[in-house]
Amino acid sequence: MTQGSSLKLQTPAGVAAVVALFGVGLVVFGGQPADEYVPTEVESHASTGLTASEASLPSPLLASSDVASDPDPDGVPDEALTRVVQRSCVACHNDVLETGTLSLEGYSVEGAVDRAETTEKVIAKLRAEMMPPPGMPRPGGDTLVALVESLEQKIDEAAAGNVGPRTFQRLNRAEYERSIRDLLGLEVDAGSWLPLDMRMANFDNIADVQVMSTTLLESYLNAAAAISRMALGDDNASTREVEYRVPRWVTQTERVDGAPYGTRGGVSVVHNFLADGEYVFRVSFHHETTGSAVGNARSALHTVEAPEQLEISINGEPVALLDFDPWMHVANEEGVEIRTDPIFVEAGPQRVTAAFVRRMEGPVQDLVAPHDWSLASTAIAGRYGVLSLPHLRDLVVGGPHTITGISDHPVRERILTCRPSSPTEERACAAEILSDLAERAYRRPLKEGELDDLLGFYELGAEDGGFDVGIRTGLEVILASPHFVFRLEQEPEGLEPGTLYAISDLELASRLSFFLWALPPDDELIQLANDGRLAEPDVLEEQVWRMLDDRRSEALATRFAAQWLRLHDLDGLQPDVRRHPEFREQLRDAMRRETELFFDYLVREDRSLMELYTADYTFVNDLLARHYGIPDVAGDHFRRVEYPDNRRQGVLSHASILASTSHAGRTSPTDRGKWVMEVILGTPPPPPPPVPALEETDTATEDGRQLTTRERMQIHAENPTCNACHQFMDPIGIALDHFDVTGRYRTSDYGLPLDTRGELYDGTPIANLDELLDALLSRPVPLVRTYTENLLAYALGRRVEWYDKPTVRAIAREAAENDYRMSSFILGVVQSEPFQMKQAVGVVDDDESQR
Repeated sequence: MTQGSSLKLQTPAGVAAVVALFGVGLVVFGGQPADEYVPTEVESHASTGLTASEASLPSPLLASSDVASDPDPDGVPDEALTRVVQRSCVACHNDVLETGTLSLEGYSVEGAVDRAETTEKVIAKLRAEMMPPPGMPRPGGDTLVALVESLEQKIDEAAAGNVGPRTFQRLNRAEYERSIRDLLGLEVDAGSWLPLDMRMANFDNIADVQVMSTTLLESYLNAAAAISRMALGDDNASTREVEYRVPRWVTQTERVDGAPYGTRGGVSVVHNFLADGEYVFRVSFHHETTGSAVGNARSALHTVEAPEQLEISINGEPVALLDFDPWMHVANEEGVEIRTDPIFVEAGPQRVTAAFVRRMEGPVQDLVAPHDWSLASTAIAGRYGVLSLPHLRDLVVGGPHTITGISDHPVRERILTCRPSSPTEERACAAEILSDLAERAYRRPLKEGELDDLLGFYELGAEDGGFDVGIRTGLEVILASPHFVFRLEQEPEGLEPGTLYAISDLELASRLSFFLWALPPDDELIQLANDGRLAEPDVLEEQVWRMLDDRRSEALATRFAAQWLRLHDLDGLQPDVRRHPEFREQLRDAMRRETELFFDYLVREDRSLMELYTADYTFVNDLLARHYGIPDVAGDHFRRVEYPDNRRQGVLSHASILASTSHAGRTSPTDRGKWVMEVILGTPPPPPPPVPALEETDTATEDGRQLTTRERMQIHAENPTCNACHQFMDPIGIALDHFDVTGRYRTSDYGLPLDTRGELYDGTPIANLDELLDALLSRPVPLVRTYTENLLAYALGRRVEWYDKPTVRAIAREAAENDYRMSSFILGVVQSEPFQMKQAVGVVDDDESQR
């Protein structure tokens, strides 16, 4: 056994805390109180390399006299700061233990740049005041301030002029849909052709994971073929069926968006009809576990005189009225389906609605309290005293049958900007249409020969199908082109590898537009880029303000903030219906929309980033207001309201965050604390060790009563390996435990009063959201830098690396001088070198590559 193998940490609290900082490793408990902890002789000599006299100090940490109280890093010797690291960290983070897969043995402040990634990890922990960890002594005075500032200064100097590589990006699902809408005015679901996007560093636009494969290439080709036919029609279209499902989580007692008034439930969608012709609409219904349709005769006393009816409408005009058979059963020949006779519909995007005719108004007269979620259970339908209404399960549009032609519609009119009156005019008209489409799709002027290539494809289509088919063929080629699918940036010729150069104005226009709008650049940006003026500082700043004032900047909320705050996790939650029967799809959508509108307001009104956490207002509709207990809110539209008390503040009290960090049957203080550490503080805990999950423990009850979440967690955390991380996360999450699984405020758990008292990792007592926010905002640096880092990653479309951290720090410092206004961060990103510059990788010409 080597000397280093006998290393020990002699306090369980200290061990647990160090493990939580960098992961779970091999540790041995000794049991001494923290204030009596003294390193063994072996520890001092084997792991730190300190002299015997240094090892005899009463504490392993550098005393305040070893480093001047002045935190100016220029006045502190690197050797002294290195001793701080060696004495404070190496006992655990050495080559033998490698606690958390990290070793600081041999680490020196002077050589911080040589281990830049490790240095940035140390900086993050120091700025969050998580190191040294709880239970361990800390250096006095400004020792740690001097250390972290010295490390930052060295990295900042080393990273100067390094903007990192940036490969090309491709349009992901969201960008593809938005680009098609911007180009053609056509709404499409990219998920019909493209696979799910991979996320990295929180976002789905990171180039590193946007790998291209034969399958993905075929998906883009299929999308181009289908969309070109949707846009211009296809009088040779084959019959097909398109299904629109209605999840059972959707309550169907109220009118849905887009449906005619006087209806309830169902579905309303915009369907793209490929040609004028006859279409058949088929609907099916949710059924009970026994196979009978929900809303069958046993529970449909209100339909004694007339049955429930389902109306099919096109653009609000009824085209079919179907009687619901209360005795239908899955065992019947037609199952629980009804279909219409063939109905004539013209080509183009049309709103199709299948909804029930509303038969009654007012409260439901059940003998038991009605659930807000109208299909909370299919097992109690038909019981006496419980009204159960029919629920649509899906709408299927089939056709076209008996095609008669293709009518004009807004999408065709937008594309066909000219109409030839004779064959001699067709080619010139086609050139006008295709050049306009291609320039907007490629986000740049066409190069020599590109229009001729497109006209060649036009002629292939027009030869057999006429002018419209020729244009459709050219459009399909445009949509399948790499110049549309990929955001390519051309490196100037003749640059040596590593040379820093400014991207072109057209490339800058695309970067800016996809950052702020998640869309291709508009005409004004393209014109400024073509004139060579966009990169001028005053012009660029003016354009940023113009774009932020535009409604399209809402993409910063629906795309950036939604991913940074992980609102997509909300889709994976379905609370236990027995405890939360009020939760349904509409409430989930309202939760997400609240957070999006809130962030959009902060950007649009140029509020402080700190208001994200401290705002005493939010945005709700009547549904979410009832859920929160906010009075005097009526209607489906969202509006800004003040909170009636201080129980809620900022985004940490939004149901979207609280619900997405809960489990189906209980709250999860651990997940909520982990969310704060990862998303807000930028200090993610290590992966959990292989220990049983809380649900797998046999401690759910005690003395015949259900244990509260806190009690179960305390038992779970008795395992020292578990407590290593839980002592960091759990106090944060427990402070939020006054909010239940769905984000509703509560004062008890399983009938017992809630106990949310705890201590933050630095010893600050916290017992509620207000005190948690005070503690977090007392150290704004990690909050501000984490937000900036995520904003920069989203804007660049790549991960933020160590050489980007100086840019993050600079943007954060400048924003601090402007009260952390949202515009300060956005302008800081746009004006930064990584956003406007690239490093040459060196282009090998064809002759050279053949040698």
